[in-house]
Amino acid sequence: MSWYVYILRCGDDTLYTGITDDVARRLAAHRSGRGAKYTRGRGPLELVYTEEVSDKPAALRREYQIKRLSRLEKERLIEETQK
Repeated sequence: MSWYVYILRCGDDTLYTGITDDVARRLAAHRSGRGAKYTRGRGPLELVYTEEVSDKPAALRREYQIKRLSRLEKERLIEETQK
């Protein structure tokens, strides 16, 4: 089973990073207010980055790495994948 690390751009232009095994289901949960507390009331939410990893431990490690990046580094990561 694959896992994914994802980044959402919130309506207030902040970035939220998380993990899931089903990106579409998780995005729907965020948009309906059943996702992370951080994203509630910060819509609209836009999925701007996804990265597939092999398993949940790898996803957790990668999420931690991304969360430690500066805002500028996260924006570069997002931009690189949208080329």
